[in-house]
Amino acid sequence: MNPAPAPNVSIFPRITIEQWRALLAVVEVGGYAQAAEHLHKSQSSITYAVKKIEALLGVTVFEIQGRKAVLTKTGELLYRRARALLQEASGVERAASRLSAGWEAEIGMAVEPLFPMPVLMQALSLFNEESPHTRIELIESVLSGTAEALQQGKAELAICGTVPQGYLGDALMPVLLIAVSSPQHPLQTIERALTQHDLQTHRQMVVRDSGVHRSGNALTLEVIQRWTVSNMSTSIEAVCRGYGFAWFPEEKIREELAQGRLKKLNLREGGVRMGTLYLVYSDREAAGPGVLRLAELIRKQVAIQCPGCAPETIV
Repeated sequence: MNPAPAPNVSIFPRITIEQWRALLAVVEVGGYAQAAEHLHKSQSSITYAVKKIEALLGVTVFEIQGRKAVLTKTGELLYRRARALLQEASGVERAASRLSAGWEAEIGMAVEPLFPMPVLMQALSLFNEESPHTRIELIESVLSGTAEALQQGKAELAICGTVPQGYLGDALMPVLLIAVSSPQHPLQTIERALTQHDLQTHRQMVVRDSGVHRSGNALTLEVIQRWTVSNMSTSIEAVCRGYGFAWFPEEKIREELAQGRLKKLNLREGGVRMGTLYLVYSDREAAGPGVLRLAELIRKQVAIQCPGCAPETIV
C-alpha cells in the first residue's frame, strides 16, 4: 500500500484565536495598554501577539501618525476578517453548548428602552412557564450598546431601533416619538409653532448611549444645555418636573400625558417622529430552541398588545 499523503500544513492557521483577539482589543478599546487591561493580560503579551501576526503574514498592521497608532489599509482588512473569525468561533461554541444541553440554561437579550416594557414582561412570563429553568439575562441597552452586546456574545437576541452593521433584523413594530415638556415649561408659553431655534435655548434630556464606542443620537440637538442620563425613566421624571424637554415613545408616556404631567410641544416640524423597532439574532443559524421560542412569543405579544403594529403595516 502506498503511504497516505502528508497533510498540507498550509491549510492549518498559523495565528491563534488569542492572537487575533489581542489585535481586535487593541483596535476596539484604543491602544495596547487598554487592551491589556481589557483582556487581563500584560501589555508585553499584547504587543507580542500583534508583532507575531505581522511577522507571520509579512505585513504591517499599525502605523504611527503623530503620537497615535492607526490601522494601515492591510490592518483594516485583517481587523474586519479577524472580527468575523472570532464571531464565527464563538457561534460554534454557543451552538455546541446548546445542542448538548437541550433548551438553553441562559439566554442573553438586549432591549432598547423604546420597546414597551409590559409587552416584554408578558412574553418573558409566558416563556418562563414553558422553560422555568432557563435564566434570562436582560440587558437594557441604548444605541451602540446593543451592537456591542451582540458582537461580544452577551446577547443572543436584541430589540433595537437600528439593525447593527453585520446583522439582519426583522421589523417588529413601529414606534412613535413625541416631543414633550411639563405644562409649566417656558416653551409651552410661546403662542406660536416652535422652531429649532426656540429649543436651542432650553435644556434637552438625553438617554446615554450604553456602548463603549458611542454613536450619535438622532434626537440630540445642538442646545446650550443638556442633561444625559442612563435610563429613560429618569429622563421622563426630570421632564415631568420641568427640568427640560425630550422626545419619548408614546407608549412610555401615555399615563403622564393623561395625568397632565407632560404636554406635547407645538413644534413647527419634528414634533412627532416615526421609527421602527427590529428583532435581531446574534446568529440565527446557531440559535437554540429557547431563543427561537422567545422570539416567537415576543412577536405574538406585540400583535396582541399593540394592535396595528404587525410587521406588514410598517413602511
